[in-house]
Amino acid sequence: QEQLVESGGGLVQAGGSLRLSCAASGDTFRLRAVGWFRQAPGKEREYVAAISYGGGRTDFAGSVEGRFALSKDNAKNTVYLQMNDLKPEDTATYYCARRRGIMLSPTNQSGDYDSWGQGTQVTVSS
Repeated sequence: QEQLVESGGGLVQAGGSLRLSCAASGDTFRLRAVGWFRQAPGKEREYVAAISYGGGRTDFAGSVEGRFALSKDNAKNTVYLQMNDLKPEDTATYYCARRRGIMLSPTNQSGDYDSWGQGTQVTVSS
């Protein structure tokens, strides 16, 4: 099974930016949509964004729309989550996940994703 590894997290001041990367092994990543989810301490995991397998379609949770952007580089087996104008409420561990099944549309349901990374911590100070 493909493994996903997130990177790029860190500590940033409110209003700042970070770019998270999700790098995958294996040869089916280019045929799979990818989702990003996050979980803050004491809270349930929540959907952040998703991108289609070809990278042409993206979707964002309302809380991040207009601030976050997604791109997918199938040649590098990597998805990038660009986060701008970060707010303290964006503080969480961020996870990328591979869509269950190839060439399927991305969704905002965690159960539709089968392979998850270990997460990368994002902390936004006020």
